[in-house]
Amino acid sequence: MTTTEPDEATTPTPGTAAGDGAAGGRGGTTIAAIAAEAGVSVPTVSKVLNGRADVAAATRARVEEVIERHGYRRRRSSSGTGSGLIELVFHELDSPWALQIIKGVETVAGPARIGVVLSELGGEHRPPQEWLDDVLARRPRGVIFVQSELDPAQHAQLKSRSIPFVVVDTAGEQPPGVPVVGSANWAGGLAATRHLLGLGHRRIAVISGPRDVLCSRARIDGYRSALDEAGLPFDPDLVRYGNFFVDGGYKHGRELLSREDRPTAIFAGADFQALGVVRAARELGLSVPRDLSVVGYDDLPVTEWVQPGLTTVCQPLQEMAATAARMLLQIAGGSTPANLRIDLATELVVRESTAPPAH
Repeated sequence: MTTTEPDEATTPTPGTAAGDGAAGGRGGTTIAAIAAEAGVSVPTVSKVLNGRADVAAATRARVEEVIERHGYRRRRSSSGTGSGLIELVFHELDSPWALQIIKGVETVAGPARIGVVLSELGGEHRPPQEWLDDVLARRPRGVIFVQSELDPAQHAQLKSRSIPFVVVDTAGEQPPGVPVVGSANWAGGLAATRHLLGLGHRRIAVISGPRDVLCSRARIDGYRSALDEAGLPFDPDLVRYGNFFVDGGYKHGRELLSREDRPTAIFAGADFQALGVVRAARELGLSVPRDLSVVGYDDLPVTEWVQPGLTTVCQPLQEMAATAARMLLQIAGGSTPANLRIDLATELVVRESTAPPAH
């Protein structure tokens, strides 16, 4: 792992601890003024700024409140923010989907000779404070959050240390000014459902990701819009929220396909969900695509090699990640991107897992 380079946080100057001195707060607030107002020493404020663990929780909260109220921002070093590191944070890491994101970030970070540090939040969409303290101590060039986000207080902490961040495939709506890179999820759901309708399917189920994740809801909104467009009613009994993994697709697939009025087609919100649906269908004696058409989402490399080849919506994961990394380095270098919200196009890729319904 690349080690943090010495900077103003580790080089003391007269009258300050660790040289965090003259600040970028309103009215030129200094670290000494923050210490005086919070009723602590200058070294204590420096410890808080640097994510040190040896500060009492109540003291840390008091100092952070003063920092935020004054709009304090640590000065950037002349070589850009922090060390030669990008923090890449996933809510879950255990999927080939995550590997595509990592590859995309590396296409930008590698040539720039910037290291990438991976973190996983164990399925949570918001990092714990302990994780954020470690990041503050490492002083990275910036942070990329993948389907994860910060609460307002954590956002303020990164901002006060001049550590920029970008969100990829956001879990929820972000506050104004937060850079976000995503894809056209609504259009992807629309295209997948239109394809199935065009083949003649009229009873189409959808299995998406968690209900509280923005892209899950957007894909279902696209599915619903396609049904409306075709003059078909929206049936909530054919909608399932779960996860983006094989087990979720398998579980919900068995439930849907065990019904007497089973669907003739299923649109899954992820390729691995779709593979779970295919397994459930086979266990129930159904053939794909003769008895059931299946559409996935992401266009992971495995979709070309499974039997039958999976029809899916191509989400440009590597391009999304590379775009986020370029945006992050641009912000870390002191520039403001022309667009803070970028949604890349999705595209339907038709393979052998879809066909007209059997009559």
